[in-house]
Amino acid sequence: MSRAGLLGTGQLVRLALRRDRVSLPCWIVVLSVLPPMMGSTYTELYPSVAERAALTDTLGANPSIALLYGPAFDLSSPGGFVAWRIGGFGAVLIALFAIFTVTRHTRAEEDSGRAELLGSTVLGRYAMLTAALIVAGGASLLIGVLQALGLIGIGEPVAGSLALGFGMASAGLVFAGLAAISVQLATYARSANSLAATVVAVAFVLRGVGDATADVPWLSWLSPIGWTQQLRPFAGERWWVFALPVGCAVLFGLIGYLLLPRRDLAAGLLPERAGPARAGGALTGSLGLAWRLQRGSLIGWLVAMMLGGAIMGALADGIGQLLGDSPQVRQIMRQLGGQQAMVDAFLATVAGVFGLLAAMYGVQAALRMRAEEATLRLEPLLATKLSRLRWAAGHLVFAFFGTAVVLLAAGFAMGLAHGFRSADIGGGLTDVLAGSLVQLPASWLLVGLAVVLFGALPHFATAAWGLVAVAILLSLFGPVLRLPQLIVDASPFTHVPKLPGAEITATPLVWLTALVALALGVGLTAFRRRDLA
Repeated sequence: MSRAGLLGTGQLVRLALRRDRVSLPCWIVVLSVLPPMMGSTYTELYPSVAERAALTDTLGANPSIALLYGPAFDLSSPGGFVAWRIGGFGAVLIALFAIFTVTRHTRAEEDSGRAELLGSTVLGRYAMLTAALIVAGGASLLIGVLQALGLIGIGEPVAGSLALGFGMASAGLVFAGLAAISVQLATYARSANSLAATVVAVAFVLRGVGDATADVPWLSWLSPIGWTQQLRPFAGERWWVFALPVGCAVLFGLIGYLLLPRRDLAAGLLPERAGPARAGGALTGSLGLAWRLQRGSLIGWLVAMMLGGAIMGALADGIGQLLGDSPQVRQIMRQLGGQQAMVDAFLATVAGVFGLLAAMYGVQAALRMRAEEATLRLEPLLATKLSRLRWAAGHLVFAFFGTAVVLLAAGFAMGLAHGFRSADIGGGLTDVLAGSLVQLPASWLLVGLAVVLFGALPHFATAAWGLVAVAILLSLFGPVLRLPQLIVDASPFTHVPKLPGAEITATPLVWLTALVALALGVGLTAFRRRDLA
């Protein structure tokens, strides 16, 4: 690779930073502040030395907990607790951030035609991929440094803080390199993101099975997610483990560079399956076309939510071990998930998480309308007898009805698994399904807000993901971090009855549903009246 191949890299880096001037700082701030904030609340959750000493033995002996969070090496300090509590999930988040960033500035640019326009200037062939890797890798390293500084700032040891921070950063580097490969293989940005995200899911499963099963502990060493925890921050750091993610990131990046010149612009190395010469009858209508565009995403979310529900339902009976004997933790868990038994509180909390995940699917399905408009595939359709509202209705069926399907599928799987474990299939299934169903208006409200942005402010439609991120942070971390109730109430999920374990109240559900209808009406009215963007 010559210097000519990198010509224009600096300009593309500045362009990427300019385009991501809002989303990039949000990712960096959120991922950076969580470890020190959680570490600072550790002493409130577990104030006594006896409670802290019992955590490692209690959690380390529970394979179900290891499957979910990873190995509990040493939870007697705030740093060790943070490394265990967010180590695996934090690595997943930074991995997804790196994947989305690389794809956005490479394959998505080819999909939109901007890469061809830029390529007609004095621009090296490898400049776009290099710029994307610099932005994703640099942001990952910055997140790791800020996490380490935050933990050092609350009094944690320097060595453990650096191991945790750079372990997280290394996960971003690995999956940025993986994204460099996926964007060469796939033909479209959505396919590249799905391919790389599937590898993230496989890595998480390998890590979970390896940590939870004594027979195959080596499986966790096959996972880049597992490497971040095998560094053992605050539990006798093993610095040599860094060689694994760094070497893997370099190897993946080199493979991406080698594959790049072997494909044409806007084409992928994986062959596309040729479709029929004539469209079937189902594609003659807006609903059939929407199904063709949305079905892959819907099926993928459906399978993932059912698997997640089954795992959470099977874990429910062991929640007592996870919480330990700390009355502070039990009080917080009751606030999050209900007023009765801890199992009911856990199931209600997980149902809320599934509601947030279902909202993510709904927002993704709604924003597909913006993608069709931006890629100029909508205008030819509207040149026919097809009206705007009829076209939008086809996609909104999947945005709203699909959200209900994936949410209830997760609730059904969780209720069934919990019913088997508790020997009460009927009662467990009914309670958990009710807890999932009441999440639907809150999930729909986020989808409705995405429709408003698409209809009224199409250039800012992707800001809907920011609304989802705010709802996630307020719902999951607001009570734990003791945020003011007025701020926590900004999330629609705060107002949902916490079932099972509490009495159902219809008033907040009615208000949320009314807001959904209002948002849908405003969004569709604005879309019908505006010009195509």
